[in-house]
Amino acid sequence: MNNLTEVWACIDGSRYSTAVCDYASWISTNMDIPLTLLHTIEHITRVAAPDLSGAIGLGSQEALLEELTAVEAQRSSLLLEQGKLMLNAARERVARSGVTKPTLKQRHDGLTESLIAMEDSIGVLVLGVRGEEHAQDEHHLGSHLESCIRALHRPILVVNCEFQTPERIMLAYDGSEASGKALAMLANSQLFASAPVHLVTVGESPSRTIELQRAATEKLRAAGHEVIAATLSGDPSETLHAYQDEHAIDLTLMGAFSHTRLREWVLGSVTVKMLLSASRPLLLLR
Repeated sequence: MNNLTEVWACIDGSRYSTAVCDYASWISTNMDIPLTLLHTIEHITRVAAPDLSGAIGLGSQEALLEELTAVEAQRSSLLLEQGKLMLNAARERVARSGVTKPTLKQRHDGLTESLIAMEDSIGVLVLGVRGEEHAQDEHHLGSHLESCIRALHRPILVVNCEFQTPERIMLAYDGSEASGKALAMLANSQLFASAPVHLVTVGESPSRTIELQRAATEKLRAAGHEVIAATLSGDPSETLHAYQDEHAIDLTLMGAFSHTRLREWVLGSVTVKMLLSASRPLLLLR
């Protein structure tokens, strides 16, 4: 994570946007890297007006279409202005954390499509667990979240609560390539320097767990971390969630979607379950 060039924060009108700004500011100031604030305006395809010429006359239909076009243009203009107000408010928010010159970006596209187009500029992405449309629906993820995580190969911090400086870190480690990236980030990043790390492995065989945790513990201790190793059994998402709460974990690092779509469909995705149940932010790597 030392080679990250920029942190991006996705904002909208949801209740998570202020916390997204705060966590993005924390990364930006501690890593001394620039911050970009992004707001997207999605195009909503308008249902075509029915052919009413036979009922109300051709001239009346043309007038109706002109009026609908004017209403759509006005709506787009209002959404654009609303987005600018959100970005300005976000700029003021991050300025209070010491980020004085964030870049403001507004795009007329879907969030996932926008992020894919700009992925090369993203070092780490910060976004809320739910957007404006689903902010109160705690039983489902935001409509774009899973697609963003699957589409991007960048660290993604998913925010689900008000900001609190991360002091107790948990690494959910299973030896997969993605969790190995999380281990490397934790060991190499000044963002987490000297923070105690709870190294947690769930559901692996005893012999494999011993080897996994030995190697990971050595790497983390060599980087200056105090390591609290734990080997647990049970459903991974439920067990990790319970451990988070019991030990007041501030931030969890874990691999995302390490298994095939078929296996996730049969067994369920640990990533999705954790996103739904976790009470503190998750930093996901693929």
